[in-house]
Amino acid sequence: MLDRTFWRRRRVFLTGHTGFKGSWLSLWLDMLGADVTGYALEPPTQPSLFEQAHIGETVRSIYADIRDFERLKAELAESRPDIVLHMAAQSVVRRGYDDPIETYSSNVMGTVNLLEAVRQLGRPCILVNVTSDKCYANREWVWGYREDEAMGGRDPYSNSKGCAELVTHAYRESYFHPDSFARHGVALASARAGNAIGGGDWTRNQLIPDLMRAFLSNESCLIRNPSAIRPWQFVLEPLHGYLMLAERLATDAAHVSSGWNFGPEEADAKPVAWLADRLTQAWGAGACWTYDPEAHLPEAHFLKLDASKAKTFLGWQPHLALPQALDWIVEWYRAFQAGADLRLLTRTQIERYEACLSS
Repeated sequence: MLDRTFWRRRRVFLTGHTGFKGSWLSLWLDMLGADVTGYALEPPTQPSLFEQAHIGETVRSIYADIRDFERLKAELAESRPDIVLHMAAQSVVRRGYDDPIETYSSNVMGTVNLLEAVRQLGRPCILVNVTSDKCYANREWVWGYREDEAMGGRDPYSNSKGCAELVTHAYRESYFHPDSFARHGVALASARAGNAIGGGDWTRNQLIPDLMRAFLSNESCLIRNPSAIRPWQFVLEPLHGYLMLAERLATDAAHVSSGWNFGPEEADAKPVAWLADRLTQAWGAGACWTYDPEAHLPEAHFLKLDASKAKTFLGWQPHLALPQALDWIVEWYRAFQAGADLRLLTRTQIERYEACLSS
């Protein structure tokens, strides 16, 4: 459960607020009563959830690059945050292959810039750095990775997220050590989530957006790796984890300043083909997909997270089973197709999810 009173009037500095997950989180934080400053590039897709849900009306938006250290430092100082949530990133595996310089500079040096800006800020705050399930050195194991597994990644995107975790660890050990929290006042943790899915995602070369674009156009969706298994979870599941983690950092920084996994239940780690079949059935007439036999850049085949630590020590757990999450996704894109009020629907789904938390 979330402590709504904790978030009321809290100053939150959220990087990456124009992206898919950032837009959902911005809207949720506004509903919780937080005072949100968003720092990000302009929306990365057209259309975008940021514009469709009118996120700019609920947060103070700064359009700037996380790699611009002086600008980031100045805006952070101006906002005087109680909580910093770092989500700005280049987040697509295939784009990482195409532009590794952008990927490393955004995901690694962007993280360095933020942590250094917080260090130079010289004031107490809670900091959650969101990385990825792909930060781990993937050995194609059948069991989920735990937080103390080796960082790694064979492609530029995955490797950059492993590097971002190493940067976070180095800053925590060098400047923000939990044992000296009373002196520096910065509670620093990292969060690693599974494949977040939900309405409003328009990212290219991602399964759900590619399927929805094809269904909306009455076309068959080409899928390059139907047997790959991923830890699918509705977008609000990991966001709930990030918020719970921030709350606990405020009261128990000495024991919570570390890395945390937020992954789905074992049963919801499914093959791509299973997900595509389920969405095809839910969408109905005209929806279909086909295997893309072309040669593609390598991606991990098998990936799971072990979220036992978050369940045991934070009391976090998944609340929305994957079949229900897929129904909510179809509902969202059908509403888009019908020209409905997408801000209202997105808020409604957040309210529904909050009801699941209290049930």
